[in-house]
Amino acid sequence: MRRRRFLAGAAALGSVPALAQSNRKAGAAAQHSDLPARFAPCAYATTKTGYSPFTIPDYYTFASDLIIERNAPGKPHAGKVLAAVQAHVDDVPLFCSGTVAKLIDEGYTGYLIRVSNDEASGATPGHGVAENELDNRNAAKQLGCSKAFSFYYRNHRMDDGAIIELRARLIFLFRALRVNTVFTMDPYNHYDENPDHVVVGKAVEGANWMSGGRDYPEHFKAGLKPASIREKYYYARSPQGHNLVNRIVDVSSYIDAKARVNVANQNKGPAGGAGIRLREYLRRQGKKLPLLGGDDETANFQYVKQFLLEDFHLLGQQFGVQYAEAFRYIGPESPYEDRIRRAALEKAVAI
Repeated sequence: MRRRRFLAGAAALGSVPALAQSNRKAGAAAQHSDLPARFAPCAYATTKTGYSPFTIPDYYTFASDLIIERNAPGKPHAGKVLAAVQAHVDDVPLFCSGTVAKLIDEGYTGYLIRVSNDEASGATPGHGVAENELDNRNAAKQLGCSKAFSFYYRNHRMDDGAIIELRARLIFLFRALRVNTVFTMDPYNHYDENPDHVVVGKAVEGANWMSGGRDYPEHFKAGLKPASIREKYYYARSPQGHNLVNRIVDVSSYIDAKARVNVANQNKGPAGGAGIRLREYLRRQGKKLPLLGGDDETANFQYVKQFLLEDFHLLGQQFGVQYAEAFRYIGPESPYEDRIRRAALEKAVAI
């Protein structure tokens, strides 16, 4: 995996693409500031199109050891397993599907885990549950995941249940699937107003740690083994907030896959059949947009890629790539005893 380190200021303060200069109130903040010269900025306003409230936060704080993760040739992750955990059917598709598709293409076996039943996004609660169940399966298929799971917790009511139950179910799955790497909402994300996101992020964080321990010994009696979660990709959804970022993933080669995953969400989120609806709206005005093509599939795909995913293009340009996704990444560490032994060997003298 080729990686490059960036200092925070240089990475964040690139030129503003012309596409975004005519809109977005926060865009003005990125172009002008009354911050006195004696102060160093600690958060950076992102350039956004305003085409979707569900893409990237308004502000990022960048770590000094930020790394750009690029494509890795071959199948360097063969034998590894990732779990992409989302509160709702559109979370992973919108925020991190490019990176998930990238890692699966590089050898990971992937699983998509949805926690809610998405009842709030249908003509009736019953329709919402049924329709989004199908969408979750289709999104998993587009991502290249081996299987999709749903826990069916009440939509926007996860905080009225016991988080310990959700955490226990995740621990069981992480052990059963032999998960190494997890994607989920950042449990320390600032200003996320959706309570489901907060609950799921915290539950996954606890499960990441506990799945590698000795909790729930009945699992081992049934043949399961501890699962060591070595890598965490935490993503943010906080339109009015900010989020710490130490990893930018170049998803330029997987932006079409990201678009197709979002089109698979026909019943929830800003994608699905929105391209068809826009084409029909323009037709009623006596106009057409050539990029939407002449068929429904092209209209929906191009709508997602050219409008909904444009913020990921603007983010990528700041880092010298076509499209990017941003994460707070926690990587594997060697056991502390090993580090102590290595340090002791270096300082030890002959007996």
